[in-house]
Amino acid sequence: MKSLHMVTFVLLVVGGLNWLLVAFGYNLVDGLLGEGSTLSMLVYILVGLSAVHQVVTHKSHCRACGGSSMGGQM
Repeated sequence: MKSLHMVTFVLLVVGGLNWLLVAFGYNLVDGLLGEGSTLSMLVYILVGLSAVHQVVTHKSHCRACGGSSMGGQM
């Protein structure tokens, strides 16, 4: 389960960085895989599913949000 958490986290970071580039007029996913291609659509679907997974499971994985008895407090 930890590996799934890491994969979804990485996909969210990639998606977030792509949105930053979109704000400056360049879409990295479309640039690499082709605008509207099946592969680019697959990447967008995987990023979206990763977001859903992170929303559902985040609290149990995040020390700062209460996932452990340590609480992540400073």
